[in-house]
Amino acid sequence: MRRSMSWALPTTVLLVLAASGCAPEGSGGGENADGGSITVAYQKTSAYTQVDALMQQAKEDFEAANPGVTVNLEPIEAEENDYATKLSLMQRSPDTAPDVFYEDSFRVRPDAEAGYLLPLDDYLAEWEDWDTGFIESAKQAGLGSDGKTYAVPMGTDTRALWYNKVVFEEAGLPIPWEPQTWEDILAAAKAVKAADPDAVPFNIYSGTGMGEAASMQGFEMLLYGTDDTLYDTDEGKWIVGSQGFKDSLQFISDIYVGGLGPDVATALDSTYYQQLNGEWYPENKVGASIDGSWIAGNWLEDGPTPWPEWSEVMGVTPMPTQDGGEPGATSMSGGWTLAVGAGTQDPDLAFDFISTALNKDNSLSYNVNASQVPVRSDVAEDPAFTESSPVSGFFSDLVEVTHYRPTTSDYAEISGNIQQAMEAVMTGEQSVDEAAAAYDEAVTSLVGEENVSRG
Repeated sequence: MRRSMSWALPTTVLLVLAASGCAPEGSGGGENADGGSITVAYQKTSAYTQVDALMQQAKEDFEAANPGVTVNLEPIEAEENDYATKLSLMQRSPDTAPDVFYEDSFRVRPDAEAGYLLPLDDYLAEWEDWDTGFIESAKQAGLGSDGKTYAVPMGTDTRALWYNKVVFEEAGLPIPWEPQTWEDILAAAKAVKAADPDAVPFNIYSGTGMGEAASMQGFEMLLYGTDDTLYDTDEGKWIVGSQGFKDSLQFISDIYVGGLGPDVATALDSTYYQQLNGEWYPENKVGASIDGSWIAGNWLEDGPTPWPEWSEVMGVTPMPTQDGGEPGATSMSGGWTLAVGAGTQDPDLAFDFISTALNKDNSLSYNVNASQVPVRSDVAEDPAFTESSPVSGFFSDLVEVTHYRPTTSDYAEISGNIQQAMEAVMTGEQSVDEAAAAYDEAVTSLVGEENVSRG
């Protein structure tokens, strides 16, 4: 929700820079800046304040390096889907198109194709940090279909199973918990329900209210643990009619229709994750959930919902593949980026702000506070990061088994179709076969029969 909840993030951030005055050359303009103002607008929710802290620090640093330039911060209170809608509307008009914005990595390629983003290759070639600090594989997050770089990554993430040890012990479940198959997860959920009928046995984000969190860290965490995927990258075709897709929907049905998840109405609320992680886990009212590496950031001393005991109460374990097949575990990764709008009147100043926000010190602070997997090698190796959390190494290691969403221009709409299929089965409005068939029809209609592959 970040992200993506990307939950990607798994929550999102928009930066809008409207700059005037003389622009500095390269990064860190210093005395070359002569007046002007920069407006930075971004998403801020009660459950995710870490990007706000980053922007506050970047404002201070940028103004110190650019005398006469003022950075105006304008937080936008909106959940992920609303943010994406507002950003899309802003990009359609030169009068409102942002100069710099925070972008989920899966949107970089389609937005570049739509002409919303400025290529950054010339700036990156002169930014020493790009070659010496950033991990090579992480740079792929900012690539367009033409091979140019349109965005700079802020961090990445992985996903796994979080579980409450207190709840599990009361249910007679083993600690550490090491499920090997989906059936092991369902069995644990049933044990939790039997021991405490008032607790949420298992949470998996699902339905349109949760947006990309449902698609990525709900459905795709299941699908990519089967023998199937969403997209055939070799053929350049979307996969329809696969057994893995149906099996993933069946798991959603087993949780929700089977009474092993949260109340459906609650789960469809876009702010549900705040209640889940901010209240119910600390109150020992949740058994386990599929969630991201970042959620521990909620519980830190300076996080939105401090929980000093979290590291003792909460456990983490990899998400198993469907039947325990190789490699035995699976994960999904995304991440967020900063990009420059194609219509910016001052690209030099805009890129300078990005290079300030994502320098080593600011990236280190953000990755620690937001519990992100670093995309800078110098941050990943810094003791301030490696010793910051008892789970940082666990989530970093999951990169070995992780997967990434398709970066095609039509993914966002197909993601919406996934959410609709999930919602149809979680509410019982459609059977698994009916929901899968509706998804197949929607995808085929969107991309054309020639661009689908029958599973």
